[in-house]
Amino acid sequence: MMQTNSVNKHLLGGVATGIGSLPHRDAKQGAEFALRMTPELPSIPALTRRSPNESMIAMAVAGIRGIKFGQYNSCVIDLDKIDRYADVITDFDHDAYLGLRTFLEVAKGYTGPVKWQFTGPVTLGQALVRIGVPASLAFDVAVRAVRTHVQNIHDFVATALPDSPQVVFIDEPDLAMMMHESFPIAPDTAVDLMSGALAIIERDALMGLHCCSGIDGTPLLAAGPAILSIEVSDNVKSYAGPLAKFLESGGIIAWGVIRTDAPIMGSADRSWKQLAALWCELVQQGCDAQRLRQQSLVTPACGLASFSEEVAEQIYAQVRDIGERVRTQALATRLNIGA
Repeated sequence: MMQTNSVNKHLLGGVATGIGSLPHRDAKQGAEFALRMTPELPSIPALTRRSPNESMIAMAVAGIRGIKFGQYNSCVIDLDKIDRYADVITDFDHDAYLGLRTFLEVAKGYTGPVKWQFTGPVTLGQALVRIGVPASLAFDVAVRAVRTHVQNIHDFVATALPDSPQVVFIDEPDLAMMMHESFPIAPDTAVDLMSGALAIIERDALMGLHCCSGIDGTPLLAAGPAILSIEVSDNVKSYAGPLAKFLESGGIIAWGVIRTDAPIMGSADRSWKQLAALWCELVQQGCDAQRLRQQSLVTPACGLASFSEEVAEQIYAQVRDIGERVRTQALATRLNIGA
């Protein structure tokens, strides 16, 4: 089994990787794109345009007894069959896993680190509540499903790519609602659920926590990730203190450097300036400049399924451009201090 320290040595400042989905309808082309555009840390993509079964919720509910994902992102539930203690089945022959299977076939013989991500228990629990599962049952079912699927996917990837260390992000977009009065569980409970998800395979993979919403990252850090995946925004300054401690403890930040909810610029210059300006302010609030650069990955802010393949390539080219700038600064910093 791969230990997390065998992954860390690959994650130098500025390494680029992906987040979630790609727009490709052809699974082989999607896999080849991921391997070509982020060769140091390719991210196994979800191909939701190819099939809605690859969407994050559909993949997570597949194998839960009493829940069936239908056409047009609909879910059919049978409450009498849903059981918090029932086994969850991870069927790798299911259409939900075609993208994963194809990536592993295309990547045969690859020995570098590989990244993938899976829906977190808070977001999955919220999704189950929305389709009619009582909250008292929904989150127990979600925890069991996430635990089972994450362990099984890890083992499936390890069998196909036995020499590849794994980086795994737990994806929690619904945390943006965590402090709202309508949120069905307490914030402390949400942190505990995320922490438990991160612990599933933390001895065998480097575990990250991703949230593309501009929220207070303090609860994310409290869950104990090795990697914090967040978009570049002014909101990050509000938790500069906890972030400084996270970096001091060896934590890595995956910076969502290219926004996916705004027009895509013709070059990476503006996005780079935003990242550099944020880093300057974080340093003023106590973060270590060397650690900010060296303990960093760069990514798009979120998945790219809503873009064309051509624009997705443009976005990844800009992410890599920023990654090279980060790497240049990280190397310069190391040389300046005699590393």
